[in-house]
Amino acid sequence: MKKLILTITILLTFLSINAQEYTKEKFRSVPNYAYGFGETLEYNIGMKALTVGHGYVKISPEPVWLFGRKCYEVKFGATSTKTLELVFKVQDEFATYVDVDGIFPWKYTQKIREGHYKKDFWALMDQKRNVAITKESTYKIPAYVYDALSAFVSVRSMDLASKPNGSIIKLQNFWMDSTYNLDVRVVKRETVKVPAGKFKCIVVEPHLSGGGLFNSKDVVWIWLTDDDRKIPVKIGTKIIIGTVGAELTKYSGIRGEIKSKIE
Repeated sequence: MKKLILTITILLTFLSINAQEYTKEKFRSVPNYAYGFGETLEYNIGMKALTVGHGYVKISPEPVWLFGRKCYEVKFGATSTKTLELVFKVQDEFATYVDVDGIFPWKYTQKIREGHYKKDFWALMDQKRNVAITKESTYKIPAYVYDALSAFVSVRSMDLASKPNGSIIKLQNFWMDSTYNLDVRVVKRETVKVPAGKFKCIVVEPHLSGGGLFNSKDVVWIWLTDDDRKIPVKIGTKIIIGTVGAELTKYSGIRGEIKSKIE
């Protein structure tokens, strides 16, 4: 407990001392028309007609300040249904704090609870000094490195409409104690129907060489609306008995019109 209190005190002091310095620092500027404060996306998780859990992506209604910088607090969570909890309870939450102007992360946290398995992790990304600070140590990182969740947020802000099928977006992802390559491939254009409606989508496939939201061996597909919003309406991954994934059921706080919605 003393170690935890000391760690928190050091971090708070570090942030307080450097807030003014980082406010004046010139970081990159990235345009973003996809999302804004207050966006909420809700999902059913399962396979075919079987729902085994619920998920969400939420952006804070107001900015959160870190290092003197205005940030989006983006949370992704997944919980098992009451029925599944009887045999295997899942309660996971990931959060990233993304610079509003530069679309890069200042902090990442995860709290995984899956059955008897538990895994907590946090990292402060000092994007001026290019170091990641964790409970264990301090690690050198590349400029504007992402965590897995902020990388997903960043892809939404990109101009995907101009990228042909087969294009690869090269990113880097910090997790635990290392930086890994993260390639996002534009797979195809496809129309899909989910509980929230029918949408024209761009399908992307992230390839992770390290840890994060997905195992590095997973093949994951994400269906993003083919418009300025690039809302993730569907996520799928193959398992031994089929394909499991998440489908959008509700949304609110969207930044603008969803032009790709057909019905």
